[in-house]
Amino acid sequence: MRRLPRFAQLPLTFLTGRPHTGQRPLRLTPTVHLVTATGSVAAGLTATGVALALSGWWLALLLPGWASTLHGARNLRMMVFHQCAHRNMWARKRPDQILGKIVAGVLMVQHFERYSAEHVADHHALHHMTLRDPTVQAFLVSLRLRPGMTRRQMWRQVLGRLVSPVFHARFLWARIRSYSHAASRTERVITATGYAAVAALATVAHAWPLVLVGWVLPMTVFFQISNTLRLCVKHTFPAPWQTQRRGKAYFASLTNAIFIGEPAPASSLRGGAAVRAWARWWTRMLLVHFPSRYLVLTGDTVCHDFHHRRPMSRDWANYIFARQADIDGGHRGWPPYREIWGLIPAINLVLDSLAEADPDEFDPQRLAETSDRELFAAFDD
Repeated sequence: MRRLPRFAQLPLTFLTGRPHTGQRPLRLTPTVHLVTATGSVAAGLTATGVALALSGWWLALLLPGWASTLHGARNLRMMVFHQCAHRNMWARKRPDQILGKIVAGVLMVQHFERYSAEHVADHHALHHMTLRDPTVQAFLVSLRLRPGMTRRQMWRQVLGRLVSPVFHARFLWARIRSYSHAASRTERVITATGYAAVAALATVAHAWPLVLVGWVLPMTVFFQISNTLRLCVKHTFPAPWQTQRRGKAYFASLTNAIFIGEPAPASSLRGGAAVRAWARWWTRMLLVHFPSRYLVLTGDTVCHDFHHRRPMSRDWANYIFARQADIDGGHRGWPPYREIWGLIPAINLVLDSLAEADPDEFDPQRLAETSDRELFAAFDD
């Protein structure tokens, strides 16, 4: 992609999740991510409001409106809420805790304190990618995927869940319960009061179409589709021959960077061949890779391997360049980083790893009783 103009390089870096050789880092802060995520939600709601108010051809604004709202909400969940749970947003316990609780209440996801405890204990410890890990439980129970299934069978199972009203209804109910179950009485009262105020304002201003179309729809069905696809690329399952289940080499083998994009057409192409190649490249970049990055692999999820190596890195806000700096610095005591390009290949990699996993080790019958609330909370772990 270095063949493209210089002004395109920084946007391509954020699209792909990978800097080009020698690229100067762009310094971002945690507050920048919070502001841009919140701004994205506001922009999406504004676009949706304009579309509904003007109707006609203006309804085309619904698509970018939904996309912007979803993108902002996913960044709030996947970066801001996540770093708050590690007490690493601003590295100040009380502000991180308050912000995490606000995000949980607004997005209606697992209660902050419960998530923080479970995430660190079961997902960043020796139970990573074992039956104790909520991510594994979500694969085996919620998606009903099993070792030994073919890739085609697994895709059919996942896609069936994505279009299932029952799946989405259970998912939403589990989200509500995962928040309310651990929230204090005061937190539940504050959250309920906030939602009641929004409902009252929508009634007075005749804005229920905006609330339902602009917020409820992207925060339920669209949000949950993004959650599910994100779950399917997070971590590979350990191979049966990996008997050593400790150490940095083992934990590094379970997570890859997932970069988005593909090489630009060769400079040797001429005439019609060049036109066709560039047309295909632009089509795939705009209609395949950009939606994958903007709606599913949002924020630092493309560099999730860096987070598992350096979960308390204070440079997390510069995730793209921080990961590259770690590579350039010799990845201090860790094995070399690994990467895969494209959302679909990344999902295939994870599904294939589960297909080849030990069926006895990942037998759902060995799981202790789990509730929908616990299982669906793991989708955004």
